[in-house]
Amino acid sequence: MLNKFSLIALVFWVSTVAMADTVAVNPDHPDKYVVQKGDTLWDISGKFLQQPWLWPEVWRANPQIKDPNLIYPGDIVALQYQDGKPILTLSRGGQMVSGRNVKLSPAVRSYEKEEAIPTIPIDAIKQFLTRPLVVSEKEMETWPYIVSSYDEHLVAGSGNRIYVRGLPEDATTTSYAVYRRGKPYINPRKDKDNILGYEALYVGDAVIVKTGDPASALVARSNREILAGDRLAEESDADISANFIPTVPNHDVDGNVISVIDGVTEIGQYQVVVLDLGTTDGMEVGNVVGVYKSGNIVKDEVATKIKAKEEDERRIIFEREDTSAVDKALSNVTNDIRDTKRAFDRTDLAGYLGRPNSKPEEVRLPEEYSGVLMVFRTFDKVSYALVMEAVSPIHMYDSVRNL
Repeated sequence: MLNKFSLIALVFWVSTVAMADTVAVNPDHPDKYVVQKGDTLWDISGKFLQQPWLWPEVWRANPQIKDPNLIYPGDIVALQYQDGKPILTLSRGGQMVSGRNVKLSPAVRSYEKEEAIPTIPIDAIKQFLTRPLVVSEKEMETWPYIVSSYDEHLVAGSGNRIYVRGLPEDATTTSYAVYRRGKPYINPRKDKDNILGYEALYVGDAVIVKTGDPASALVARSNREILAGDRLAEESDADISANFIPTVPNHDVDGNVISVIDGVTEIGQYQVVVLDLGTTDGMEVGNVVGVYKSGNIVKDEVATKIKAKEEDERRIIFEREDTSAVDKALSNVTNDIRDTKRAFDRTDLAGYLGRPNSKPEEVRLPEEYSGVLMVFRTFDKVSYALVMEAVSPIHMYDSVRNL
């Protein structure tokens, strides 16, 4: 019987081989690529793989790469095959970091860890990594608040003096971010009454210059008007990693895009979106999912005409050789009534009154693949994701599912 260590090793090997079988190599991949400043791991992987988010599995297939997520400008990446499986190799500092029989000499890099190329474009998301972003209905009610501005102006901006109440008496922090509770996050297609959280709208930064109740502060930065009632929170010094490792969710994902930062109508690559899925739904940082255009509803005029023709064929016809004059008159009246009704059913008034046959038959088109999202921050009921690839414009309420 296999011991515990052997069993674990076997499971890892089987899972790695199974994943490698699904990795599709880009037919136009280069023989090798020299890493440039400004590259991301996602972009480099896309040069070699059709599904760049699977690069961790291809790296893992190469046991000589100890930390594949630290790649630096000047490193050389190449695609090779080992036992019939694709692996990515890395040449660093004149030494090849691949193969089974390569012995590396000790070397000291002049690069710091922070100089390694990032997984994804950090500039697109860095403002979302430390700010609270999503709060509950009453969460902000306990935060310090702005009671007024200098000369009791209605709004304040950069360089203006403001007055703050609610700071702890023993507070030593002087730097604060200023927030306003924004719109609620909801998905009206699922439950318009279920609030998933509220946007914590960042409006600026303030520095306390004099303690007291109220305390005096200066607005150090503002990206919109600061108002009385806006709340203050200590600037977060949390060390939220920017070294994201893409993963395929191990559960069925079924959600929607419910908001987009900056409120644009058509969403493209490297824009941040909000999903109606959070940690309670099993979402984790690094999860990669597909986004699919919601199927539009169109009118099927052909089916409508066929239906009308079938109705015509069901008209009452009493015309027989032995039909009496009374029957013929009744037949004419009946058909006239049916024709009048059918004509009325096609009018706008009939639609207003809710006649069942007044409108053409409607059909929902199937969903279409639009792109790839990567989750970079999670909350209880919502997540923030970055659009990594977009083959067509992404819209509000588009579906989010497993790739």
